[in-house]
Amino acid sequence: MRNEYTQRFSSDLDETHEKLRKDVMRTIEAHGMRSITDLPEMTAAECAKWFFWNMHENLEQFRQYEPTLIGQVMCTTLTLTDGLSMATEKVGAEKRVALTCRWHLRLAYASYQNEEAFPIGDGSVTLSIADEVPTQPPLQKNQKGYIDSDNSLYPNQLFMYGWVKESIWNEVKPHLYTPTPNCQTDLMLRDNCLFPVKSGFGFVAGPPGSIGITNLEFTVASHSVDRRMNRRIETLRKP
Repeated sequence: MRNEYTQRFSSDLDETHEKLRKDVMRTIEAHGMRSITDLPEMTAAECAKWFFWNMHENLEQFRQYEPTLIGQVMCTTLTLTDGLSMATEKVGAEKRVALTCRWHLRLAYASYQNEEAFPIGDGSVTLSIADEVPTQPPLQKNQKGYIDSDNSLYPNQLFMYGWVKESIWNEVKPHLYTPTPNCQTDLMLRDNCLFPVKSGFGFVAGPPGSIGITNLEFTVASHSVDRRMNRRIETLRKP
């Protein structure tokens, strides 16, 4: 379910947008102000609120933890349309993919040289497949998308809207449709490509309280049956 502002926001971060953003931040401030040491005891929904608040209100200090969002792809739906688009009011073919994801927030503790990942809920990623920035959703020139949340849904839902080039999609899709159960595809949103949609960050756009994305990274991890069998044999041979 899209935020009610999704179809109405513009790339101009005006006073109205900033007021609405502050209203959103106030609703999650109690969670965002909690210490990072509280995360293991927090629910997925609370961790998501903690992440969004710190990205918007505590960005400089939050960057020290190198926050990375990891979306484990659980299901893929490809949609092809041909004809008059209600979004663009143009006639033509459109292609988009919807990825059902299980999201985690990974943080790096430099002082401990350690990383830890926390679940922050399920959600979806809707990507237009095109060779240039689409008109829907409305994004800035070098922006790949934005991520928003709807904490009224259960389990806590995170929604990402954006676009990916046809050439990149052609590289990724064989791994998404592979029948091999040992193949896992993740969408990585690293900290250096995440920016709060607020005044001072005009190079990203999105609904109030959302986070702009300037880069998408897909990773594929696979383990062949032969490799697993070899490891099993080696284990059995150990005295």
